[in-house]
Amino acid sequence: MEPALFWAPRSFLDDLRANLALNGVQAAVARRDPGPIFDWLQRLIQLQGISDSVAFAYADRHGTATWADLIASLAVDPSCPKLQGHRHFNRCGYRKSAGTCAEPAHLSRCPLPVLHLRKGALNQASYSLALFIRDMCAGDVVGWLDAQLAGADLGAAATYTASGLRAAVVAPLTAVHGVGAKLWSMALADLLLAGDPGRPRWVAAGARMIAIDTLVHGFLHRTGTLRRCRSEHVYGPACYADGGCADIIEAVAVKIDAREFNPDFPATFPRFVQHAIWRFCAAGVLDICNGVRIDDRAPCRQRLCPTGPNCDRLPLRPEKVLVTQP
Repeated sequence: MEPALFWAPRSFLDDLRANLALNGVQAAVARRDPGPIFDWLQRLIQLQGISDSVAFAYADRHGTATWADLIASLAVDPSCPKLQGHRHFNRCGYRKSAGTCAEPAHLSRCPLPVLHLRKGALNQASYSLALFIRDMCAGDVVGWLDAQLAGADLGAAATYTASGLRAAVVAPLTAVHGVGAKLWSMALADLLLAGDPGRPRWVAAGARMIAIDTLVHGFLHRTGTLRRCRSEHVYGPACYADGGCADIIEAVAVKIDAREFNPDFPATFPRFVQHAIWRFCAAGVLDICNGVRIDDRAPCRQRLCPTGPNCDRLPLRPEKVLVTQP
C-alpha cells in the first residue's frame, strides 16, 4: 500500500472542508438545517450502477431533488399511502421507463415521478431519504447523528471502530431505499470529517468510515493482501464482514501515523488509507490498478507498476481450465 499512500493528497481534509463549505453544508450543520445537507447528499445518491462522470453529467443537465421541493410536496398530504411516512414507504415500485408503481390508482397525482432523475429507483431514494430525515430524525439530521455517535462512543473518540460505526450510523440509514452501506459510508465519511471540524466526535467517526468499492477490493485481492490475511472473498457484503476488506484497511491504518502526511490529520485515519487506494486505482486519477488496464483473467503484466515485488499479482477472475478426462 506504500505507493498508494505516497501519492495520496496531503490536502485531503482541506479539500473536503472546502467542498462542504462551498455547498453550504458547514453552515447548515451549525444551524441544524437539513436542507443543504439533503441537497448535497442528493448528488452522491446519483452514484448508483453507473460511472461517476456519467451520473454527475446527467444530474448537471437535469438537476436533482431538493429538500424544499420534496417537503413542500409532502406537506399537501399526497393520496398515496406509501407517502404518509417513512415506515409506510416500502415497495413503492416506481419504474420510470414503464411508468408503473405499486399503487397505480394514485400514480397520476403522485409527486414522486415529477423528479427528472435518471431512473425510478433514484426518485424512490430521494423521497425515502426525505421521509427518513423528517420522521426518523424529527427533521434534525445533525441531532440524529450526534445521538447515534454518542451511543457508539465507548468513552473516548479513539474507541470508535468501523464495525461499531456501521451498526450505529450506517445500518439505520440503509433503510433509505436503494442506498447501500458503501455509498452511506462514503457520504458520511465526508460529512463527519468536514461538516464541523469543531465536533471531535464527528471527526473521529468520519476518519474511521471506510467505503469499499470494486477498485479497493480488487487492489486488496491482486496484491495478495486478502490471501495473506486469510480473507479471500468475492466483492460484496463479505467486504464489511469480520476480517473483510474494511477490517483489513482499519488494521493497516492503526499502524500508520497519518500525521506524518499532514499534521492536521487524525493519527489513525482509515478513511485516508482507503481513499489513497481508491485514487491509486481509479481511472480518473492515477489509473494504475483497475480492470480496464488489467486483464483480470490472468496475473497483472504491468512492468512499471510502483508496487513492484510487493504485489502478488493475483488474477481477480482467473480463467477456468477445463481438464479433459482420458
